[in-house]
Amino acid sequence: MLEVKQITAGDAVSSLVADINQASWDAANEMCAYEEESLATYLAHPDTVFVSCYEVQDGQTTFMGMGSGRLELKPYDGSRWLYVDEVDVCADQRQKGAGAALMQKFIAIAEYHGCEEVWLGTEVDNDAANALYRSLDPDDEAEVVGYTWETD
Repeated sequence: MLEVKQITAGDAVSSLVADINQASWDAANEMCAYEEESLATYLAHPDTVFVSCYEVQDGQTTFMGMGSGRLELKPYDGSRWLYVDEVDVCADQRQKGAGAALMQKFIAIAEYHGCEEVWLGTEVDNDAANALYRSLDPDDEAEVVGYTWETD
């Protein structure tokens, strides 16, 4: 059974940070080490959404992945939307439903908060992610060009 839960500022994060840092990540995840203080600071923002996924089977709990995003307001009409920044499934836990479960949790959180839409982007050549997102029957799919500006 998969268990996906939202992690909030009031939650203890030490075991989650340990799970994240001990998980099997690969280059597709672009993962760096997590720190309790950094995650706690991130969670302190009221618009933050952070979810984790575990498989619970025969009394054993296995960390499968996590995701992060933000609840946002549109500047012109005040409508709410959820921007999903990251969906990361451990390399050794893929193809077990964790990615879909994380996205379904994001959608449920968006509905709970009265959001009109959930938005995320991924690389055009990320075949696994694109297959996952298409399987969830999105209302719209568009090719997007992304730009990054690094600051010192």
